[in-house]
Amino acid sequence: MTRWRPARLVETREETPTARTLVFDVPGWPGHLPGQHLDVRLTADDGYTARRSYSLATAEGVELTVQRLDDGEVSPYLTEVMEPGDRLEVRGPVGGWFVWRHADPAPVLLVAGGAGIVPLMAMIRARRAAGVSTPFHLVYSLRSPEQLFYADELAKADPGVEITLIHTRVRGSRLNAADLPGPGADCFVCGPTGFVEAAADLLVDLGHDPARIKTERFGASS
Repeated sequence: MTRWRPARLVETREETPTARTLVFDVPGWPGHLPGQHLDVRLTADDGYTARRSYSLATAEGVELTVQRLDDGEVSPYLTEVMEPGDRLEVRGPVGGWFVWRHADPAPVLLVAGGAGIVPLMAMIRARRAAGVSTPFHLVYSLRSPEQLFYADELAKADPGVEITLIHTRVRGSRLNAADLPGPGADCFVCGPTGFVEAAADLLVDLGHDPARIKTERFGASS
């Protein structure tokens, strides 16, 4: 297991009324692949510690986008209290399966549910940084427009990156087969457990090779 490293917050960006991007300076950070995550550790004055895992939002440096959970123990602090100059500890990178490598020329389909956009955005940013022309298609399902992460960046899509936004509350229905393209791409699906399971089933029903469907799911920690 990699060791814990001190991390200092250097910048914040508000993504939505309940989500915030945090950029950290982490001396000695070894680098990571798009799709990996890290562990965050907070330590209170009395020695109590709380740990959570968060996906890295970019392929370069340490950047997290955190959705606040009203009953959460860590996310309210990260999204509402922590300010530049404050410190915590991080450990990682973690994970090596749910990753995209820019040397792979296969077309890529990214399917995001809500905050599941974070590691997929890291893949889009890595594609741009690598200067490759791999075809990408992002299908991003969220309840309403005001919950959109990275709005300005997604509005300026890179050449070769197709973006489909689905506002389920506005249209009154969830992600369905008509929202997804047919087979032929490497698929990365991330979001809440129910969303990921439903999306993966839809992809298989459409003829996608199950071996080319990688999933990452998240939920509130107990």
